[in-house]
Amino acid sequence: MTLDDRFDDLAASLVGFHRTWVVYLGLDLGLFERIRAAGSPGISLDDLAAVSGCAPAALRTWTLAAHASELVDHDGSLVRMEPSMAAVLLDEARPEYLGGQFLFSVVAAMDHDELADVMRSGRPVRERPPRYYRAMERLTRQDTAVFFEEALALLPDLVTELRAGGAIADMNCGGGRWLVAMAQRFPRTRLLGVEPEPDSVARALRNVDAAGLSDRIRVEAREVEAIGREASFDLVYLQHALHAIADKPNALAAAYGAVRPGGRLLVLSWCLPSTIAEYRTAHGELISGIALDEILQGTPLQTREETRAAFRVAGLPEPETIELPSDATLFHLHRPGGM
Repeated sequence: MTLDDRFDDLAASLVGFHRTWVVYLGLDLGLFERIRAAGSPGISLDDLAAVSGCAPAALRTWTLAAHASELVDHDGSLVRMEPSMAAVLLDEARPEYLGGQFLFSVVAAMDHDELADVMRSGRPVRERPPRYYRAMERLTRQDTAVFFEEALALLPDLVTELRAGGAIADMNCGGGRWLVAMAQRFPRTRLLGVEPEPDSVARALRNVDAAGLSDRIRVEAREVEAIGREASFDLVYLQHALHAIADKPNALAAAYGAVRPGGRLLVLSWCLPSTIAEYRTAHGELISGIALDEILQGTPLQTREETRAAFRVAGLPEPETIELPSDATLFHLHRPGGM
C-alpha cells in the first residue's frame, strides 16, 4: 500500500470509531426505533425530539452525523431509515443483528482506561461493573439468533428431540435470554440456568418471570463446575462462555457428566483465527479487537484448536466441530447410549 492508501485506511478507522458512537446513541436513546416506526414518510426533527425526549440542537447534530455515516437518510426536513439498516441494528432475532455488538463495544470501552496497566502488569481487573453484563446480555442476543437460525439448521435430529421435550441446562446463562427463547420455541422442555455473576442472576430471574416461564425455568447462582454429574440433562449448552471459565477442562467434564446417555453437549464459541492469514479477514479483525477487551478481565479467547485441546485434557471424546455461516464455531458431543 502507498502512503496515501495507508492514510485513507487509518482515516476510515477513525470514521468507524465515531460511527460506533453514533450507532450507540441511536440505540440507547431509542432514536433508530422511532425513525423506523415512522416508515417511508419519515419523521421531522421536531417530532423526533418530542418522542425521544432529546434536546433539538443535540438531536440535529446526531442526525447529521447519522446521515453522514449512511445510517439514516436526512433530506433537510425529514429523517428515514432503510429497512435493511434497521434490520441489522434492531432485529435481535436475526443472525445478522449487530446492535448488541455496537452497544457492547462502547460500554466495554468505558473500562479501557485500565487496559494499558493490565498490558504492562499482566494482572487483569477483578470485576467489571453491572453495566458491562447488561451490555453483554444485549450482545448475546445475536448468539441466540445464530443458535436458532444456523446451529439448529445443521442438527435436525436435535430439533426433533427438543420438540418431544426433555431437560436442558444453560451454563453461564447470563441474563437468561437463551433459556426464555428455548422455552418458548420448545414448550415441552424444562430448563435450568447456572450463572455465577450476581447482577446477571437477578436479570435472568426478572426475564424469566416477565416471560411467565418461572414454572419451567429455574435459575441458580453457582459455578458451572458445581452442576453435579448426575447425567440428568438431554442437552447441556455453553454459549460463548467457555473462554470465561478459568478451569475449562473441569467445567467441560462437569457439563458432559451432567448429560444423560443419548444426550448432547453443545459449546458455541467465537474463536480466534487459527492462522496468521485468517487475521486479515473481517472476522479476524473484529474478533482480535474483542480479544483486547477480554484480556482486561483475564478471559482470553481461544482458537478452535485450543478449545478442542480442553476437551482432550478433560478426558472427553473429540467433539464434532461445526463452522457456522456467521463465523461462530459449534462444538458438539453426542453422548453414547439412550433408547
